[in-house]
Amino acid sequence: MTDIADLKRRMDGGLKTLLNEFAGLRTGRASAGMVEPVQVDAYGSMMTLNQVANVSVPEPRMIIVNVWDKGLVKAVEKAIRESGLGLNPAADGQSIRVPVPELSQDRRKELAKVASKYAENAKVAVRNVRRDGMDSIKKQEKDGDISEDEHRRLSDEIQKATDDHIKKIDEALVTKEKEILSV
Repeated sequence: MTDIADLKRRMDGGLKTLLNEFAGLRTGRASAGMVEPVQVDAYGSMMTLNQVANVSVPEPRMIIVNVWDKGLVKAVEKAIRESGLGLNPAADGQSIRVPVPELSQDRRKELAKVASKYAENAKVAVRNVRRDGMDSIKKQEKDGDISEDEHRRLSDEIQKATDDHIKKIDEALVTKEKEILSV
């Protein structure tokens, strides 16, 4: 039997991933979420920044990254610089100071496009979950496990869950675009 709750949980995962990606998009104010997803080449593998350092925001335009292993300071500094966030970190012993510059209008528009791309990826993920659910109930009907009426009911339920999640993604995108584009 197709588990609608499981499908909804998987769709929620796509929405949660989107919100995490949005947290990493700059809005002109410093936040730890901006740099935490940055991938650092550490100990021969790629790790997220929060696995090798502590991130704090002492003031609105400054992020401080305290690297736990002194040998990784250069790697962390390089990863932040090459992350595409437009940040220019400066090492200071085992700490790295990351000033957050004011965003230009062009950069704001670029970030809004990136946010749209993230939202589109989340929608694709939700639609893929829907497709999996629909394929599952088609197979169950074909195998005689469920009736045509049950197939229609489950199909409607899956579609409603999909529509709800797409709506939430669109609302999150509108909110994030307003946040990015407001000066």
